[in-house]
Amino acid sequence: MKVLVPVKRVIDYNVKVRVKADQSGVDLANVKMSMNPFDEIAVEEAVRLKEKGKATEVVAVSIGPAQAGETIRTALAMGADRGILVKTDQTVEPLAVAKILRAIVDEEKPGLVITGKQAIDDDANQVGQMLAALLSWPQGTFAHSMELGEAGAKITREIDGGLQTVEVKLPAVMTTDLRLNEPRYASLPNIMKAKKKPIAEKSPADLGVDVTPRFKVLKVSEPPKRGGGVKVANVGELLDKLKSAGVL
Repeated sequence: MKVLVPVKRVIDYNVKVRVKADQSGVDLANVKMSMNPFDEIAVEEAVRLKEKGKATEVVAVSIGPAQAGETIRTALAMGADRGILVKTDQTVEPLAVAKILRAIVDEEKPGLVITGKQAIDDDANQVGQMLAALLSWPQGTFAHSMELGEAGAKITREIDGGLQTVEVKLPAVMTTDLRLNEPRYASLPNIMKAKKKPIAEKSPADLGVDVTPRFKVLKVSEPPKRGGGVKVANVGELLDKLKSAGVL
């Protein structure tokens, strides 16, 4: 079974995000970029399936500028077999991403798509669900654990009330949550091997997808700074302050 894993290039989660002076967006100049953490978990899960003999090939896909090829190389160093870069310098919204992935799924015919539940830059949490809808495939979102069988998968999901277990037939789409696994660090030999693994390049036009944005960003601003905390002498004073602040 082939497993397809979309990976996104985002600002590294250790970097403090800066807003441009004109508030037109986030400043990406000279900023460290890396693979979206939820996508790292997706790659790790796919590679583990291959190591268990339940997957025959892992294909990493990224959509973005030429530098997104570095993100694919990271996935290849973790154990993916080959990559597909859909090159575009435009900002690609979730629906367009889902349409591009649908076109790639139609070409590659994977038995399972594993993607991160959301990207840490826009926090949209939409692509996995949109892709499943476009493909008319079952989906298991926010995966906490997964057991893969011959014709289906049992996926335990993280929900507000705890955990929920669902069974889906393959092919299917799964989105990963934080506790699914802990991604491995790529070893130096695997990083060197990744340089020789193939990455095919395509464009959205090659796949028949229009990536023209459907909405316009009016302004990007930083959250308001939090005020300093205060110490209280007793519970009564704490309650008075909460009441005066309108919390109680």
